[in-house]
Amino acid sequence: MELIQRYFPELTETQIAQFSKLETLYQDWNLKINVVSRKDIDELYLRHVLHSLGIAKVQSFLPDSKLLDVGTGGGFPGIPLAIMFPDSQFHLVDSIAKKIKVVDEVVTGLGLTNVKTSHSRVEDINGQFDFIVSRAVAVMPTFVHWVKGKIAKTQRHELKNGILYLKGGDLTEELQTYQTATIYNLSDIYKEDFFETKKVVHLPLKYRG
Repeated sequence: MELIQRYFPELTETQIAQFSKLETLYQDWNLKINVVSRKDIDELYLRHVLHSLGIAKVQSFLPDSKLLDVGTGGGFPGIPLAIMFPDSQFHLVDSIAKKIKVVDEVVTGLGLTNVKTSHSRVEDINGQFDFIVSRAVAVMPTFVHWVKGKIAKTQRHELKNGILYLKGGDLTEELQTYQTATIYNLSDIYKEDFFETKKVVHLPLKYRG
């Protein structure tokens, strides 16, 4: 938890309490429904929470922003971002029912009121969003196809509406057709070795009415 406060010293008491509860909630639920590996549970704040919050270091979300977390798994990056931005609205989606069950229980346990969930494929989700966030659920061309038509028209943020994607490794080939993509190296933000090859990719997408 002190890892989170080191990089995010402006947290409110409510946010500190919510982030602090994450470990207990995930440990309890992971015993019943395994959604996070044992090693990752032991390093939850480094490998999941701080990693998810890399997106917050790239773009702060304004009040009333709408965000879609695709393939949220156990709730990452959506839950840490929802704690960080309590005035933004998050929709967390996963096609695996047991994962969404854990997400629902964690959201309830934290008392988050800005999160809704869907056990669904992303293609079946209606609505438009300022940003679509995710953690390496597919190669970028596949992901772009999945989220087509889900980007809001009105631009309100410093970064253009589109995808904010947590990825690792060499992305040269995967992104070669996306000239507008910007890569942010998390190693420039976080000093821990875990982030050496981790990145946030911002890909602007146009509104399609």
